Amino acid sequence: MNKKWAIKRITINLASVESEKLERYCAMTGRPATDVIRELIRSLTITELPASEQTTPTLKYDVTILK
Repeated sequence: MNKKWAIKRITINLASVESEKLERYCAMTGRPATDVIRELIRSLTITELPASEQTTPTLKYDVTILK
């Protein structure tokens, strides 16, 4: 079977304010939460730290918060 994506299900816990913000954004844009979250993940900038600063493999994520 040829699949477009390998699926990995992730559960996140949101504070009620965060959940309401996501729901409002989805209602305003007419988009499902999964699409919005996928887009946010794709927009992450990943910068690897220099080896001298790493004690364990670490990635820094710069995330833009919806306002």
